[in-house]
Parts: sequence; structure tokens; C-alpha cells
Amino acid sequence: MKITINTDSQYTDTEIVINCSRMSEDIEKMLSVLRIYDLKLTGHKDGKQYIIEAKNVIYIESIEKRSFLYTINDIFESSLRLYELETKLSEANFLRASKNCLFNINHIQSIEPDLDRRLILTMEKDIKIIVSRQYAETVKQILEAYNG
Repeated sequence: MKITINTDSQYTDTEIVINCSRMSEDIEKMLSVLRIYDLKLTGHKDGKQYIIEAKNVIYIESIEKRSFLYTINDIFESSLRLYELETKLSEANFLRASKNCLFNINHIQSIEPDLDRRLILTMEKDIKIIVSRQYAETVKQILEAYNG
């Protein structure tokens, strides 16, 4: 792989161009990292609205039709429903763990099998997420493909 970076004060915006003979899994992985890098979400806390970088979100949980974004340092409420967040984050390394939870694969520290074909993910800050049977096989396949 060849990487070329051109710096010039005439550029007002950063542009990334990928030249390749065909799309590969490695290129798809790079694209997902690039997509999440610039993706922003909004969240509410204490009557204020915040802009949150998606890459900093460890997981998202829906409780009583309210969605919460969990970062390393804080918890924010989102005005979007979980399915809307899933759609927005579908190409940014977020996967479904259960009917009420999405997680960012970039924050996984370890994975272990659990009873009844479930998975236990240990995330940053020692946060444990249970991947239900319904999503466990898909999560395993995607993580295996992601890790090459």
C-alpha cells in the first residue's frame, strides 16, 4: 500500500482519494474508520445540547423508548430512536448487541462466550455488554472479518 500526503495552504478542505484495482476487506475497514472519524451525534444533558464524536461512544442503549449515548466520561440522551441511530451508524463500526443496545467495536477489549450461545463483551472502563443469541453469530462473523 502506498500513502501520499500533499500539504498546501491552497487546500481549504481535506480530501481523501483511494485508488485501487478492486475493493477489498482492508479498504472497507479503512473506510469504516474514516467514516466514524468525522461522524457527529447530538446528545442532551442537564438542559444543554452537546456535539459528540461517534468514535467516542462506547455503546448506545434504549430504555423506555429513550436512547442514551455512553462515552468514556459521560452519558447523553439522544433525540433519535435506537433504529435511527443504528441506520446512521451502520457504516461506522457499530453493531447490534440486543434489541435495546448498539456497541462500537473499536472499544472492545475482550470477548468471551456465555451460556446459551450469548457473548460477553468487555468494553473500555470494564463495561460489560451481553450480546443476545439473536445477534451473537452475526457479531462473531463481523468481528472475525474485521480482524482479518
